[in-house]
Amino acid sequence: MNNRLFSITVPLVSVVLGLFAGAIIMWVFGFDALGAYVSLFQGAFGDMYVLGETIRAITPLILTGLAVAFAFKTGLFNIGVEGQLIVGWLAAVYVGVTFDLPAVIHIPLAIVAAGVAGALWAFIPGFLKAKLHVHEVITTIMMNYIALNTANYIIREFLKSSSERTERIVPSASLQIGWLTDLFDKSRIHIGIFIALLGALALWFILTRTKLGFELRAVGFNSHASEYAGMNVKRNIILSMMISGVFAGIAGAVEGLGTYGYMPIRAGFTGIGFSGIAVALLGANAAIGIILAASLFGSLQVGALTMQGVSKVPTEIIDVVIALIIFFVASKYVVEWILSKRKKKEQREVT
Repeated sequence: MNNRLFSITVPLVSVVLGLFAGAIIMWVFGFDALGAYVSLFQGAFGDMYVLGETIRAITPLILTGLAVAFAFKTGLFNIGVEGQLIVGWLAAVYVGVTFDLPAVIHIPLAIVAAGVAGALWAFIPGFLKAKLHVHEVITTIMMNYIALNTANYIIREFLKSSSERTERIVPSASLQIGWLTDLFDKSRIHIGIFIALLGALALWFILTRTKLGFELRAVGFNSHASEYAGMNVKRNIILSMMISGVFAGIAGAVEGLGTYGYMPIRAGFTGIGFSGIAVALLGANAAIGIILAASLFGSLQVGALTMQGVSKVPTEIIDVVIALIIFFVASKYVVEWILSKRKKKEQREVT
């Protein structure tokens, strides 16, 4: 119970400290911190339109947070969520552009295509980790750049329309539903939020209620003991990375089928995959924690636009606040490491 209370308290305190430190920075540079935060809140929740935009921003962050958390829970650090998101986005848009099917078939087909693309992209670093012991951090970072440039090449050479993007998906593949957008005053909200929440439920169920989840967590905790117990460590490493890639690929699908309706030729990364690392960290790699952390980051990102327009505070301040929140959360792990070292030293002295 003490550990659970500690894991809940640290993120909450980190958020408060991050916002407080952000207020001090605003004050130092001559801005009205209270007014800025009020305008930020109004920009994220002030009316149905901005609320819809906030939910829209939260949606992919939940899925990328789940992707990072699933890998981390099984002992892997998937830095390649950004690349897996990009290939999932491309696969979903390709299906959305190429086929014209009933929506009940078209939407699931596009989402499955995105999940498969993300899984296959994640298979490569998973295979290299399992078979050749190549560290996944290095390979996933490299795969991000390969994904970005490969997607740009495919769009430019095969899928490009009159502008620097693909054609728009056909209406039957769109995640934007009329009654939902009307409810939120014509915002870009879409049913991807329900897919993200189902993804969070899936992560919780797989890791805590299935034999597969037990094996994956066991391998992450101690691969040697797991192998001694008869578990297939190499298979589970690859499978863990692929499931993580599924979440990331679907995050790309909700962007392509929901927010944009196409895929642009990108000069750089979306940033959503990298934000998933922060979401997973703040959410303590737990499904409900990830939903709450994604809600916080999505709200800050959307509200920052109004804060800049009303209070004239640069949006970069919010990036600083988010970085400070992550810093304070990470401090928990530093403290735990120091305490564990001290405890081991005391135990050695006693013996």
